Amino acid sequence: MQWETVIGLEIHAQLSTKSKIFSAASTQFGAEVNTQACGIDLGMPGVLPVLNQAAVEMAVKFGLGAHADIAHTSVFARKNYFYPDLPKGYQISQYEFPIVNKGYIDIPLDDGTTKRIHITRAHLEEDAGKSLHENFNGYSGIDLNRAGIPLLEIVSEPEMHSAKEAVAYLKAVHTLVRYLNICDGNMQEGSFRCDANVSIRKKGEEKLGTRAELKNINSFRFVERAIHYEVERQISILSHGGTIIQETRLYDPNKNETRSLRSKEEANDYRYFPDPDLLPLIISDEFIAKIKQTLPELPQEKKKRFMEQYGLNAYDASILVSSKEIADYYENVVKESGNEAKLAANWVISEWLGALNKAGCDIMGTPISSAQLGKLILRIADHTISGKIAKVLFENLWNGEGEVDELIEKQGLKQVTNEAAIEKLIDEIIAHHPQQVADYRAGKEKLFGFFVGQAMKLSEGKLNPKQLNELLKIKLHQ
Repeated sequence: MQWETVIGLEIHAQLSTKSKIFSAASTQFGAEVNTQACGIDLGMPGVLPVLNQAAVEMAVKFGLGAHADIAHTSVFARKNYFYPDLPKGYQISQYEFPIVNKGYIDIPLDDGTTKRIHITRAHLEEDAGKSLHENFNGYSGIDLNRAGIPLLEIVSEPEMHSAKEAVAYLKAVHTLVRYLNICDGNMQEGSFRCDANVSIRKKGEEKLGTRAELKNINSFRFVERAIHYEVERQISILSHGGTIIQETRLYDPNKNETRSLRSKEEANDYRYFPDPDLLPLIISDEFIAKIKQTLPELPQEKKKRFMEQYGLNAYDASILVSSKEIADYYENVVKESGNEAKLAANWVISEWLGALNKAGCDIMGTPISSAQLGKLILRIADHTISGKIAKVLFENLWNGEGEVDELIEKQGLKQVTNEAAIEKLIDEIIAHHPQQVADYRAGKEKLFGFFVGQAMKLSEGKLNPKQLNELLKIKLHQ
């Protein structure tokens, strides 16, 4: 039987405000437990929440970046449930009237096309605290530093049909919120996480299958693995005549499996009602227009510009705009290299990003500045050094051994461009390899690479490749 996977994601993006959504308590990560929770976060009697305007501005910014409708009136509600790390007994969220309504984000597919994933809504809410289970000898500890942290929950339509598509969408949202500077996207710290609603149905059916919600997954790799496992689990159950239970499941990355956490609640189980302590949020056209003026160049716009301005293909442009930091680094390299855009793209993608990945190094902690890499590319472009020597210098720069021109001079790496010197070297090679010369002249043209290799070996890679090829052809055909 042929099955179709249906996936919708609920992404929780922690907004980069300095204080919490309804209190003045700090949002700084890594503080001692329970040192950043005030009376409002703790739900003490008599305290009143006050909405953080910066959180509203960031939510509107996201809506504009996701081509969404911004609600002129939205309402905060109380979502009632009992859990130890929720001291008030309810979470302030938005239900019937969210701040951001229908929008969309385009994602790239493997075949080079794009797919539009529609956003149902994005709403503001506060985070709960955190339960700690280690080192408490059968008890649990509660850290309320996260209680009241501002979140934007971004809910997609169930329009993704594979784990790959889900990851592509998750990455697209991750890139967008970082470009907009509304979320740092740090998945290890919980600043960006998602719940995946996964169901399957027979191909051709319109009705959605019973879904399982996979909770709080905090890496792209785990999202893909969790969805793969869950799809196989559901197919196995249905193929053997069983039924899928609507439930919340937890993904265990160590065992690569999902396990039941609790039966899935419906919205009416939470007894939503408007929060009596918070007035409806009214947003004017002027407020939206003012925020719109602050929007940066967004990823898709930047990708299009890179292709037009720098002559890049879609694949390279996609990699370079995948984060604002990479895009900015690349453009600085282009500037420093004398506008060698395509060569700069090759070096940034293959050498620089490759080295960062190999070293497990963060982009912001790169040992090679954009100015240094730009100067290195400039020296390739003006024929001071060859591409082969440039790779050696790249290693020197990575290890902090000096600056480009200093290293070239110190190590005697300048490319040989003197025509007489190159001809003399070619004559020596021809004289020492008479049989290969005869074979080449007899029609074995593949031997040309042999002569190039000999020349580069004897010159320690210092010959100008273009000059070498031109002169070698002339000499071999004499």
